[in-house]
Amino acid sequence: MLFKRKKRTSDKAKKPAWREWLDAGVFALFTATLIRTFSCEAYTIPSGSMEGTLLINDYLFVNKMAYGPRIPNTPLALPLIHNTIPLTGGKSYTDAVELKYHRLPGFGHVERNDIVVFNGPSGDTAIIEKPDMDYYQLCRLYGRDAILSKYHIVTRPVDKKENLIKRCVGIPGDIVEVKNAIVYVNGKLNTLYPHSKLNYVVRTNGRPPAVDDEAELVATLNNSVYIYNLANDQVAALQKASNVTSVDVYEEEPAGTAPKEAGEWVFPLDTSNFKWNRDNYGPITIPKAGTTVTLTPGNIALYRRIIANYEGNILEEQNGKFIINGKPATAYTFKMDYYWMMGDNRHNSLDSRYWGFVPEDHIVGKAWFIWLSYGDGGPIADMRWKRLLHTIHSLE
Repeated sequence: MLFKRKKRTSDKAKKPAWREWLDAGVFALFTATLIRTFSCEAYTIPSGSMEGTLLINDYLFVNKMAYGPRIPNTPLALPLIHNTIPLTGGKSYTDAVELKYHRLPGFGHVERNDIVVFNGPSGDTAIIEKPDMDYYQLCRLYGRDAILSKYHIVTRPVDKKENLIKRCVGIPGDIVEVKNAIVYVNGKLNTLYPHSKLNYVVRTNGRPPAVDDEAELVATLNNSVYIYNLANDQVAALQKASNVTSVDVYEEEPAGTAPKEAGEWVFPLDTSNFKWNRDNYGPITIPKAGTTVTLTPGNIALYRRIIANYEGNILEEQNGKFIINGKPATAYTFKMDYYWMMGDNRHNSLDSRYWGFVPEDHIVGKAWFIWLSYGDGGPIADMRWKRLLHTIHSLE
């Protein structure tokens, strides 16, 4: 018996156009999230703390493969959004699932003088209404009760703290010291980059100094003494000016003096045992994983946050003695490596001098290259063409 073969049709009906667009969008979003999490991420320079190496409105890519990408602590989050939902506000993630710190292998490790993007150590507690302000510094200024009564506070896991960018001047095991605003590492003068900035006292014969347009006048003390924020490569030219008698680094506080105002205190915020200020700081040893320090009432301020906050122990202090996880302790062995980060614009930078060590689990990646840069006039009228597609190293 013969049977007529039925014409074969496609097993699947053709997808409508809206479904094809939806599938393409989901795939693109998934791919972009993977790239942003494990390869590279765009970042914007919001402040002048890295001037003149990096400028406000520099848009750069951060290479996460340089040090190895982190597995997210909070995997349940809206894609391509850091910690706050745009426009509506609110958290962009849930901490219902939190993973321990783990980093995939990378091409290398953080090296001295790398420009690094990292999560701000003091960003575990933040003020919703003032996200750019340091919660702990405001508490020192106005009192914790005053801040809690006026603002809404949010606590954040490591990977959702605000991103910062600074230069790593100290790696694990280094001894860092600042003398008259100049950084020394292991007893040697650290690299002086031509575009790094400091405040200088400029004395003249009574006439204002002739400075270039990039020199910022900070203050006029009288008709012959001025304070300018200058890059290193501007100082030599100014010293040769006929009406300039001297150019010296501006030192707010002399060595051995702690700032009087609580808002100006520097890490470890113990003015009894550490007479340090931002221009004369240290020496301080950067903790290295596996090394052990003896704990005393005189040095516990250096390590209190490491022990209790970064490395997750329960620290109790009773009559000058220490109890860690319920056991008496006279010493502590570090579990992680730590770093010392500072801005290139040394007198206009909130950095490790104020909030201390940066744990390895806070490291995001290495600054890579600039893909867009513009001045105050906007991206059309004031494009900085000479900075586009330049690596960070070439701009140093």
